[in-house]
Amino acid sequence: MKMTVPTMLTLARIVMIPVLVLVFYLPYKWTNFAAAFVFAFASATDWLDGWIARRWNQYSAFGAFLDPVADKLMVATALFLIVQSHPTKWMALWAAVIVGREIAVSALREWMAELGQRAKVAVATVGKIKTIVQMVAVTLLLYQAPLLGIPVFTIGEWMLAAAALLTLWSGYEYLRAAWPAMRAQATSTGTSSGVDTP
Repeated sequence: MKMTVPTMLTLARIVMIPVLVLVFYLPYKWTNFAAAFVFAFASATDWLDGWIARRWNQYSAFGAFLDPVADKLMVATALFLIVQSHPTKWMALWAAVIVGREIAVSALREWMAELGQRAKVAVATVGKIKTIVQMVAVTLLLYQAPLLGIPVFTIGEWMLAAAALLTLWSGYEYLRAAWPAMRAQATSTGTSSGVDTP
């Protein structure tokens, strides 16, 4: 397995997950800043590894598999920490929507890959916008405290709600793109097993 720079950055992002948890629970006043910094830095490496891969053509099958896994693990961990720290029904709902959608879309992509049509569920524009909004929201929620009189946490709450809605929208777009292939596969399976299909 060839270890490219983008893959090393992705692995570093996974290593930062326990660092985020440790920093979040340290009993110091600056831990909120440190946790927000760790998450923001990890988010930056997500952008950087993609840029390097495109700029210098450093793609690898392992990196393509690992990158979304690292992103989902980091976001899910951060959301769990936020909900544990602020256990409101709305925070729990938005976190559940985001994590649930990520699991569902990952399963959809794996199935489409088995059908040889993974390209049909490639990341769309709305998915990229969702990712940006989500990363900013989580960073603000981890920071928590007001900054120069700005209600950072409240802004983060509203942005997380927006990210959850964008998550549902992008999930629908992925499902719509995959639906013809899913329907064709279901029809093919029914016909090959001797089951009449409408």
